[in-house]
Amino acid sequence: MKRALALLLLLPALAAAQAWLPRQNVRLQALDKVTARVTVVDARVGEAVRYGTLTITVRACNARPADEVPDAAAWLEIFDSRMTPAQGAAFRGWMFANAPAVSMLEHPVYDVRVLECR
Repeated sequence: MKRALALLLLLPALAAAQAWLPRQNVRLQALDKVTARVTVVDARVGEAVRYGTLTITVRACNARPADEVPDAAAWLEIFDSRMTPAQGAAFRGWMFANAPAVSMLEHPVYDVRVLECR
C-alpha cells in the first residue's frame, strides 16, 4: 500500500521529466554518400526543403527542456523525385537526434539525421 501511494506521488514528477517542448525550426544534417559532402539544412515545421533529389517536409519538431539532457525528435516525410508516387515516401516517421539508428532513412545516395530543434 505504501509503495502504491509513493508511486502515485511520483507520477507527476515522472511525467514532467518526460516532457517534450514543441519547436518551429529543425536543423538537419544531410550527407551525399557519393560525394561525401555534408550539408546542414535548416527547415521550418510545415515547409518543404530540397536536398539533391529529396524533398524533406518537417511535420513536427520537439526538444527536451533546458534542464534535461539535450535531445530532439522530428517527424519527417522524405520523398525522392526518382521514385514513383506508387512507391510512396522514402521515409515517414520520427527521427531522434540522440539515437539516429532507431529510425533512419534507408537510401542508397543520401543520409539525413536530426541535429536539433529550435
